[in-house]
Amino acid sequence: MSLTDDTLFAGNLICRQHRDGYRFSVDAVLVAHFCRPASRGSVLDLGSGCGVIGLILCYRYPELQVSGLELQPGLARLARANINDNTLQQRFRIIEGDLCRIREFMQPESYDLVISNPPYRRPGSGRINRENECALARHELAANLNAVVLAAAFCVKNRGHLVCIYPADRLATLISVMYEHRLVPKRLQPVYSYPEDDRARLVLVDAVKNGGEGLQLLPPMYIYAYPNGPYSREMEQLYEG
Repeated sequence: MSLTDDTLFAGNLICRQHRDGYRFSVDAVLVAHFCRPASRGSVLDLGSGCGVIGLILCYRYPELQVSGLELQPGLARLARANINDNTLQQRFRIIEGDLCRIREFMQPESYDLVISNPPYRRPGSGRINRENECALARHELAANLNAVVLAAAFCVKNRGHLVCIYPADRLATLISVMYEHRLVPKRLQPVYSYPEDDRARLVLVDAVKNGGEGLQLLPPMYIYAYPNGPYSREMEQLYEG
């Protein structure tokens, strides 16, 4: 596949992508900025794609150690190339593997923070993208929500965090699955398209393994300033770093 030369943070971060394959969206940028890793902590990105979430975290936290697990060989190769282009080989590694067989690739409770931008759509819901990269990333074809959360619960340390972004209309399902695996939501932020939007489109959730009661509901995040308009100032700041 041909590549596009994409950058973040005024060109300080290189993130090349497949021109006709799966391409990251604002979802990845939102979840990368929502999490709050320890400055010298260890992070696992489940379904890392081109590596954009890990790249952002390495840029923002210069002493962080990041691993990415990616099923698709083409995306794994692309992520490794992005790591090399940003000279992050000492802090960011990609493991090619299936999260449904997480025990073959990871040790239990080995990460302080697990991040995931999981597939949003059930099989049969919506049009399946003709590009296989996109289909696997957006639809629950290779792994459903339960498999993603189960893998995260296996990898994250006791009292460690799982941070993910998910459609707001599936929030009840997400929270239910999290509780099944002893992951308790502690911070929640709704994401709207623009200030006058009548319903949240996405939700950012930070859950703690074996966490206690208490949930912080954060103010809404708006992606655009107005319908069909530019990014909101808040969103622009995420891209500016």
